[in-house]
Amino acid sequence: MPRALHHLDLWVDDVEAAEGEWGWLLAACGWQREDGMLSWQHPDGTYVFMEHSPDQHGEHDRLRPGVNHLALTVGTRAGLDRVRAESTEHGWHELYADRYPHAGGEQHVALYLASSEGFEVEVVVGD
Repeated sequence: MPRALHHLDLWVDDVEAAEGEWGWLLAACGWQREDGMLSWQHPDGTYVFMEHSPDQHGEHDRLRPGVNHLALTVGTRAGLDRVRAESTEHGWHELYADRYPHAGGEQHVALYLASSEGFEVEVVVGD
């Protein structure tokens, strides 16, 4: 079956900070950095490309029309717990910490994080 999403372009204000935050998180979720590029590829072929574009204007606000958040997967609950434990030292801030790991409902096991630029990522156990 072909992948559902081909790629995602992520526009950021601070490439250096975002590279550290996103690079760590994507690697923790099984993505591989592509040599010499600000790009990470998932084993299914989907990739995320990061850049600061001269066409950007204004700050990112996930609460405005557009993409609210990105959801990634990890294979196990132990992997999710590891991402949670290490996220702060990599620039991420946990959202809904008081409801971890069921902030999305009792049957949903996930971690919600926000980057320093306010991008939200939901890390979900399994498919």
